[in-house]
Amino acid sequence: MSRKKETITLSIPPGTKAKLEAIARRLGIMWGKSPSISGLIVAIAEAEYELGEKFTLTPEQIKVLDHATQLLTDTGFIAEAETLLQLMLDRGDLDSASRQALMKTLSKTGQAWRTLIEDYRQKQQSFRVLYRNSQGEENTYTARYVQSDFHEKRYYLHIWCDETEDVRDSDFPELNHNRCLRRDRILSIVPTDVPWREEGLDTIKVHLHFYRGLAKAYDGREGDIEDEIVDDVRRVVRDVANPFWLLREIRRYGPDCEIISPLRLRELLAQEHHQMWQRYSGPPPSVPLFKTASYSSSGYKK
Repeated sequence: MSRKKETITLSIPPGTKAKLEAIARRLGIMWGKSPSISGLIVAIAEAEYELGEKFTLTPEQIKVLDHATQLLTDTGFIAEAETLLQLMLDRGDLDSASRQALMKTLSKTGQAWRTLIEDYRQKQQSFRVLYRNSQGEENTYTARYVQSDFHEKRYYLHIWCDETEDVRDSDFPELNHNRCLRRDRILSIVPTDVPWREEGLDTIKVHLHFYRGLAKAYDGREGDIEDEIVDDVRRVVRDVANPFWLLREIRRYGPDCEIISPLRLRELLAQEHHQMWQRYSGPPPSVPLFKTASYSSSGYKK
């Protein structure tokens, strides 16, 4: 038995019918091969679609949403990242440059290797990764162990690999098998039958001393294997797989943190401080000063 339907008569301005058909076509509300205005009205009445003006994203909002999308992508939530990007494209009143940038980002999130990495890690499946570094050089690594770590606003992929040929002038040859990869520079991955490395990343033991207020304020980090306070000095021993990130961390602490050992790492930081002292011990270089704009009482630049 067919369902009884009600009929209505609409009085609309010229051109409105075409606009309604365009909306129905965009939403996929069709009657056969033609867009259905009746179906569109029913969908609106049943609250299947939300009505309202497109919101306008400020540069600050775009920056926040872009950062959120990057975090979702790096942590393997590809579908959620794509949903957020699509929402920005569909509902945001974006300029041409912003729209193109979002479309490029959306095209990158769908790469299959991003979700495969976590799957390989859980299955302890080794894989080969093609990577383009900051200098534009492409290298292939055989990843036999992988972990994801957060450093300064983004996730990085830490791997233990067989290859060491690309390492030049290493300060820590015992760490030459470790690599820290930016996820957005990975070009592809393919599985391999090379055995998984149960031991994880190579590490060195770093002895740190924290002084004054930092002795109590210091929050333990992953990798800390000893932590004690002796005579108002906090002594920490940490397993470190990448000294680069450790140095970036402790530079913020200034004189309240000291590397006790290994001596190579202590000397490396001392050299950096000496170079900085040399740079700031003399007068600054002569550079042209920016001309300061002046404004009239009406607020317009003169």
